[in-house]
Amino acid sequence: MAHDLKDTLQLPKTDFPMRAGLAQREPGRVAHWEKIGLYEAIQRKNSATGKTFVLHDGPPFTNGDVHIGTALNKTLKDAILRYKSMRGFRTPYVPGWDCHGLPIEQKVSREIQEKKLTVTTAELRARCDAFAESWIAKQTAQFKRLGVLGDWEHPYKTKAPAYEADILRTFASFVEQGLVYRSKKPVYWSIPFETALAEAEIEYKDHVSPSIWVKFPVPADEAKKFNLPADKPLFVVIWTTTPWTIPANLAIAVHPDVEYVVADTGAERLIVAQPLLAQVATAAHLASTPAVVHTVAGKALEHLQPRHPIIDRASPIVLADYVTTDSGTGCVHTAPGHGAEDYLTGLKYGLEIYCPVGDDGRYLDDGRVPADLVGLSTLETVEDLKAKRTSPANIAVLKKLDAAHALLAKAKLTHSYPHCWRSKTPIIFRAVDQWFVSLDRAGHRAKALELIQQVQFIPGWGEARIRGAIESRPDWCISRQRAWGVPIPAFYDAKKNAYLDAGVARAVAAKIETQGTNFWYDAPVTEILAGVTLPASWPGAAELTCGRDTLDVWIDSGSSHAAVLRREQGHTHWPADLYLEGSDQHRGWFQSSLWTSVIAFGAAPYRAVLTHGFIVDQERNKISKSSTYEKPQTSDAYVGEYGADVIRLWISSQDFRNDIPISKEILSHVGETYRLIRNTFRYQLSNLFDFDPARDAVPVEQMDTLDRWALHQTAELIRDCTVAYESFELHRVYQLCNQFCSVTLSATYHDILKDRLYTLGTHAALRRSSQTALHHIFQTLAKLLAPILTFTSDEAWSYATARREYSDDSVHLQEWPVAPAAWTDATLDSEVAALLKVRAQVNEAIEPQRAAGKLGKSLDAAVSLTGAPADPAFTVLERHRDFLPELFIVSHVTLAPAMGSELTVSIRPCSEIGFARCPRCWRWVPALQPHSHGDLCPRCTEALSK
Repeated sequence: MAHDLKDTLQLPKTDFPMRAGLAQREPGRVAHWEKIGLYEAIQRKNSATGKTFVLHDGPPFTNGDVHIGTALNKTLKDAILRYKSMRGFRTPYVPGWDCHGLPIEQKVSREIQEKKLTVTTAELRARCDAFAESWIAKQTAQFKRLGVLGDWEHPYKTKAPAYEADILRTFASFVEQGLVYRSKKPVYWSIPFETALAEAEIEYKDHVSPSIWVKFPVPADEAKKFNLPADKPLFVVIWTTTPWTIPANLAIAVHPDVEYVVADTGAERLIVAQPLLAQVATAAHLASTPAVVHTVAGKALEHLQPRHPIIDRASPIVLADYVTTDSGTGCVHTAPGHGAEDYLTGLKYGLEIYCPVGDDGRYLDDGRVPADLVGLSTLETVEDLKAKRTSPANIAVLKKLDAAHALLAKAKLTHSYPHCWRSKTPIIFRAVDQWFVSLDRAGHRAKALELIQQVQFIPGWGEARIRGAIESRPDWCISRQRAWGVPIPAFYDAKKNAYLDAGVARAVAAKIETQGTNFWYDAPVTEILAGVTLPASWPGAAELTCGRDTLDVWIDSGSSHAAVLRREQGHTHWPADLYLEGSDQHRGWFQSSLWTSVIAFGAAPYRAVLTHGFIVDQERNKISKSSTYEKPQTSDAYVGEYGADVIRLWISSQDFRNDIPISKEILSHVGETYRLIRNTFRYQLSNLFDFDPARDAVPVEQMDTLDRWALHQTAELIRDCTVAYESFELHRVYQLCNQFCSVTLSATYHDILKDRLYTLGTHAALRRSSQTALHHIFQTLAKLLAPILTFTSDEAWSYATARREYSDDSVHLQEWPVAPAAWTDATLDSEVAALLKVRAQVNEAIEPQRAAGKLGKSLDAAVSLTGAPADPAFTVLERHRDFLPELFIVSHVTLAPAMGSELTVSIRPCSEIGFARCPRCWRWVPALQPHSHGDLCPRCTEALSK
């Protein structure tokens, strides 16, 4: 009989689909989306709305697997675009790749060296091209595996000829406005890669430098000319943390308004700034602060001619307002070829922009560098840094200074110093002939600062960060000494005079658009300039050669708005509605895009800029630097183990505007939330297997109290999630849906529904009411989570609408849920909230008796509620008297009015009050009724009779 009774229950089907094995089954859905052309279908669906939302993709480098940080970035973009598409926007997403530059050339060159090959520039470029293309294919597959939809058949590539042509046209607008100039000027220089670096390619790290105080002797006759004491040896003392630049010293800078002293140490006298005398004495280990024998204003020392301590030449005193008395000596070692401020001072005083260091970081044999220094390297290798060694050049200069009795003091100083982001070694400042863009000419810096006020930055502090970067940025060094890049269309005559013209650059761009930039390297200059009208001041084409400098790759990626958005007007639009990248891009792509757009088009390329933080471990260390992190950083490592939807859910669970922690423990917690949501879908679908909304749906006004309450909660969920999505706060969506599934549904609504869904007759009005609510809730939840749980929501939708795993009617083609006005009932919500408080009291009262073994299931309990009739809570209980047993999941509830102010709850086992338990629904009733299946409660008898 027990077997027969079980067969009569409305139980969820145990073989219901939506199986486990998420990671293994997701690729099948990716293939299905491609088969039905889901991305194209979404664009067609919304093409008639007249609304377009453009999120412009920042291009990752094509030099390695997609790592978890890139997965974060692409997933956020995908979630936002899927949401916008469901809101009726056409959402063209053109993925892009940054193909040129040092990272790729570095890897290809290493392969060439390992194979001991000799290749031409053209062959090197061809290998770089093939290398980039191979990684584009791999990364495309990895992004698709994450569930990212996009126009993968037509991405943009910075190495594509049409794109390269637009880079040159953007550059031509710089030239046309007179912003581009060539100068021998100190730039960031990477010794390992022998190239200039952009500011965005620099990272600051703590570095231990040799800190030295050096004496520059002042000849007696020179001292007398300036009324300085000359009866003892006199020295001007400088301080520096780059001893290797001493051979390049051409002057000493002092502040015109600072008071300088001549201090007597006994055997000699030192000239330093008065506020720093005590510090200098301490550094030199003098017994006490030397006596001051003379004072003089800095401006009175201008043109004094101290001598260089190890090279036979003068190092004249010059004036500079940037000299401070915070540290050092107040007398600043000046090498115009090795520092930005030194360079400007050198121009002011007509000093040579002298740089005795070659591309490889070694001292040149220029006839001025001491012979024993020639060939020594200024590079501090990674091994040197680990061993806390300084460079060979520093060591040799220190020895020479010491031998010359010019080294007053030395120490070690830990300070923040710029490093090359690729080689991880300290850069040097080195003057070389480079191309620059003047950012202040024609008011472009002021214009950029003005325009960012019109951009929405999310979070708001992003505006301050990019403002600071723009305000402090020096002129843009745009030339690189690389082979794999877009060539600067400059020409040179036999005397190395440079020729650059906007019209010629555009003409070259037109040819490159059809032939690619290899044309610049392969064709003779006469062919490159064939048919091009040269300015009258230029030599003939036959007298020119093509330059070999390439453009900074930040111009490549920074021109994407011109090469993609402006080129494809109609498909996309310019400016973009949103740029979304990591917070480091305020110095990088956000800024380079702004500069190119402001200079070329007079406007910002974006309306809003959203930034996310970096992936960190539980100790908040960057994941790439974590000492405890062992798992590979490729997205495949995560997706293969957890599935893409769990990774997407983890990303959405974090406030990505800050740094984002990851660990196995965190992913395990997110996995539990994922299973909760998946089981929520399974529960709902398993109870809708016989429900046809067209046939069985119940109007809202005829629905049961509990079901109308659930719809009210669903309406609030729609409202709150929509606000969160609009604010790009995916973590709020996660929190809202997690709370809704765990508390509103699983712990409350779903728990209460089991009795009516499983035991009432198939067509019972109460069951159909709940199925109607479940149908609405399921559709709402599937749509709300579709941008995040792209695979799971679509799978659930397919089973709900087509009763199979795959359906052409994807959830991603649906409209965003909108709650009908009838779903909202604040009065009802307030009443049910009061009932649920009592439910919590009842559960609390039942637990001790269950623990003592007096009760088994809660259905074994009879509940008595006693309260004052005037108590509003008791009034609500009276109004919903018949619903209380189902709400509390007990068999019997009595209400007893009594004097007093507090509601009291008492519990008795139903067996003690003479009730019998129904073997079908397990509820206790006063009496069972005979049935062909045995004695049952009246409700089960009725259900089986129907």
